[in-house]
Amino acid sequence: MNAVTSPSTQLPPSQHEFAEIIHRLEAGGAMLPDTPENLKQIIGIYKAYAVPMDFYWRNLLYIAERVFLNPLPLFKYFLPQDYLDLPNHYAGEGADLRIWRGEATAHPELLEFIKQGEVKRNLPKLFHHLWHDRINMEFAEACMRSMFWHRNMGGKFDPYLDTEEYVANADRAIKAYFKGNPVMLGLYKLFPDMFTEQVRQLSYYSNLGLFWEVMAPVFFEMSDLYDEGKITTVPEAMDFLVNGIFAIAGRPIYHHAYIRGECYEIVPQSKGFMWLYEAALPYVEAVFYRTSPFRGTKSYNAQAGQVPENQGDFHYGILYADVFPVGSAGIPPTLLMQDMLHFLPPYLVEYYQQYCRGGDDTLIQLGVTFQRSMYCVTSAVIQALREALLYPLDDPNPQHLQANREFFEAQMDRLTRPEARLRDIQSQDYR
Repeated sequence: MNAVTSPSTQLPPSQHEFAEIIHRLEAGGAMLPDTPENLKQIIGIYKAYAVPMDFYWRNLLYIAERVFLNPLPLFKYFLPQDYLDLPNHYAGEGADLRIWRGEATAHPELLEFIKQGEVKRNLPKLFHHLWHDRINMEFAEACMRSMFWHRNMGGKFDPYLDTEEYVANADRAIKAYFKGNPVMLGLYKLFPDMFTEQVRQLSYYSNLGLFWEVMAPVFFEMSDLYDEGKITTVPEAMDFLVNGIFAIAGRPIYHHAYIRGECYEIVPQSKGFMWLYEAALPYVEAVFYRTSPFRGTKSYNAQAGQVPENQGDFHYGILYADVFPVGSAGIPPTLLMQDMLHFLPPYLVEYYQQYCRGGDDTLIQLGVTFQRSMYCVTSAVIQALREALLYPLDDPNPQHLQANREFFEAQMDRLTRPEARLRDIQSQDYR
């Protein structure tokens, strides 16, 4: 771990276990050391992640808005052309705020993969689907379920889902969707809470879709800037993320359902729910930190305290993960790693050829790289929170600097668990 001097001589050195990392954060850096190899890995994996993410956000919105309460959603992963053509609000010439200089419609590499898959043949969609030669939307749904299961992670979006106004909005949409279907309307009358809870989950589909709609162009643009030699250090990459977080912090989070040509506002835009507080921060908390124990890979003894009683103490996210693919559809990171494998930039393919123990090891290395990259994203979130809630890093007031110090130390406290990979990512030998 390389020592980084604290930017201020007004404070004594931190006594925290991760003092060197805290000093690095105080100097405007990230938890991830600033090395060319780390930069190459995180930018390359952002690009590889952004392409399937471009499918994830479109499909999540399609399910929330169109599939809705279909009791047999057999084709919910078969994205129609109008959603592939759906303009991203943060790319293209007509963007609300143009983050990526590319096109607003689905990424060309994504369209090519949808068409030909791994087998590189133009087969019917159903064949690709049954062969599992497709983008793994199960990963996206696992992230959504983590957000929905943990809930109550701050913001106003989640509490709104329990209000009478929301239940009334959901009721109108449910009755409209099942209009003319006496069986389903009868079930709704018998079990209203079951249907309303399903709509709440669909609202989280929309929430996550709108979150990823922003992140995909952010990652695409970072990749392009790196290729152009305009992002040259890890702090520069983190600063781009921080600036992006603030630039789109106020993008609205909502949930609309389109039924027989009519729009039903289940979570109206007029409620003023914002991207940063209602989507980004709950996503980081639920997916990076908490999630849930992976089924089928390890036995957990709840009586021995191996599973926390408090959901807020869960520590099974990517920041803690022991990255290993087991080939099971129930292991979300495996599915994401498989998705990213198809879209690696050439320089990352070359890097893995140099360091991997053969082709079968690539998915593991992908997972480790992804873990590094998410520590960089988490650093950006921590710095953005510090900037929003506390003081500038160069503030001349020692009391303000101390408040920043205590904030950074509190964030690092969450990563002192033995499962956390913060210690590992300080070394390039972690592969």
